[in-house]
Formats: sequence, C-alpha cells, structure tokens
Amino acid sequence: MVVDKELHVANDMHRPITMARILAVTLSCVAGLAVAVIFGMAVGSSGTDFGALFRSLKGQGAVDATTWTIFWQLRWPRVLLAMETGAALALGGLVFQALLRNPLAEPYILGTSGGAAVGAIVGILVGLSLFPGVSAAAFGSSALSVTLVLILASSRGGLRRDALILAGVMVNAFCGALILFFISTTQDARLHTILFWLMGDLSRAEISTVYRLGGVLAACSTILLAMARSMNVMLIGRDTAGTLGVPVTWTRWFLFGVTTFMVSAAVCATGLLGFVGLAVPHGLRMLLGPDHRVLVPACFFGGGGYLIICDALARWIPKHGEMPAGVVTALIGAPLFIVLLRRTLR
Repeated sequence: MVVDKELHVANDMHRPITMARILAVTLSCVAGLAVAVIFGMAVGSSGTDFGALFRSLKGQGAVDATTWTIFWQLRWPRVLLAMETGAALALGGLVFQALLRNPLAEPYILGTSGGAAVGAIVGILVGLSLFPGVSAAAFGSSALSVTLVLILASSRGGLRRDALILAGVMVNAFCGALILFFISTTQDARLHTILFWLMGDLSRAEISTVYRLGGVLAACSTILLAMARSMNVMLIGRDTAGTLGVPVTWTRWFLFGVTTFMVSAAVCATGLLGFVGLAVPHGLRMLLGPDHRVLVPACFFGGGGYLIICDALARWIPKHGEMPAGVVTALIGAPLFIVLLRRTLR
C-alpha cells in the first residue's frame, strides 16, 4: 500500500507544472487575500461598514476621526498581523506534512507551537524584551519540542508515522502542564495577558510587531520556495530522494530549523492558533495537487486570508466584545483533524 501511494505521488510529481499555472494560482490566491483583507477591515465589534471603508480608501467624502482610527490604527495592523501569522502557520504545516509524509502533521499538533508558547511565557515572566529576548526563548523551546517529538517517534527504520502524532500529543500535554504551572504561580497583572494570549490574541497588534514578523516571514518563505523541488522529491520517499541527489538528512534538518524559527516567531507575536497549519495546506493540496512549487505561494496567501477571515469572525460573531481568534480556528480545524485521523487509520 505504501509503495502504491509512493507511485501515485511520483506520477503526480511528473505532471508538467508550467510557470503560467503557478502564476495563475498565485494571482487567484492574491485576489482571495485581497477580499479577505477588505472583509477584515470592514467587519469588527464596533460595527460593519463597507461603505465607509471604500470612501476612506478612495479619499472621497468625510470620514470622522473615530472611524479613521478604527480602520487604520486598530484594524489595519491587526489584519496585517493575521495575514503574516496565517501564512507562517500554513507554510509550517505544509513543510511538516512534506518532510514527515503525514497529512496530520502541523505545528500545533506536533508540539511546535506549545513549545514556543512555553519559551515565550518564560521570557515574559523573567522580564525579557519582546525582541530579541522573548523571541529567542520561544525559538529555543520550540526547537527542543520538535527534536523531542522526532526522537520519541524514531526507530531503527526511521520515523514511525503511527507514533508521530502520539509523540506530539505527549509533548503538547507536557507543554500544557508547564504553561498551567507558570500561570498558577503568577499573581500579578500579567496573568490576564498570558491567558488571553494563549488562546490566540490578535487584539494587541502593533505595527512594530508586524514589521518584525514580516521580515522573518519574507526570509523563511523565500527559502521554502527555493527548496520546493527538494520537498517534492522527499515526498516520494527517503531512498528515492537520496538516489536523485538530494542530501536528505541535511535538507530535512535545515527545513525543520527554518520552519521552527518561522512558527516560533508567529507564536511569539500572536499566541497559540491551532489547526491553521492543518486546514489550509490540506485543503489546497486537495485542490491543487502535491507540487510544492504551487503549494508554497498558495499557502502563503491562502493561509493569510484564512486567518484574517477567522479573526474577523471572532470579532463579528459575539454580540458584545470579541472572542480570541484561536477559538474560531479550533472550531474549524478540530473536526477536520478528526476526519483526517479516521481516514489515516483505515
């Protein structure tokens, strides 16, 4: 069965992918992202007003100071941060699924996000600056979590796909216990901030955070796009990739490092947002096929648009106030994870 699946993937990889198709898919995703940005800017807890947004964009008609502040000082940085975080998490899920050859692999489930959260909370509690102190602590803890999951799921024959999810659940549970321990021993005003941040908080978006995460995302996504062909080959199988000249061990650990750094930066900026790296890559792979030359730009723009929509719904659904965006992503992603798990176990 594994051999048949590898042959099926190999046949898909040999289908010609033209630059015209890559450009068409990318432009379609950019158009979808633009629609999501407009929706995210116009919708909020203070009301929905597409007309005022378009007038503000065109510079036509008078827009009062309060409306201008809501659009450009509150919602615009939030939309940008949601876009960057969604892109980072979607790309993280795409890379993990390719390297581990498991459709259930994603940063939240494998403990990457939980490890980053532990490091970020420790950095916050000891008084480190957001950048680089808290960011470095989040990356170090996230890398340690990923390494631990891979060690627990490894055997003499390589990674055991059936043990990978179990190892991720175990590491996630341990990270959750550490988080609860830190919360229970915190008695000051930082407790509320940490609790809301853990549920995926985009309400504290600042333009400086957008710039920092944007720089990390731009560098990491460029590297992933450049290594899309290597991920295609590794998706066929380790032995096949080796015979085709891909340095499998180096490529795997390098991509793990780049992806972990990118995901930890996103978690440090916005908190835990689960299942974004599961829903977006899986849905796009079903629509576009397994070629990463198409999937990397599609996940970049598609993931950004997806999280913008989720965050807008988190602000729009409650009658009073708003809910964390992580609640919406979990409500969508958790049922999808259950469906994929049942399909994988058959």
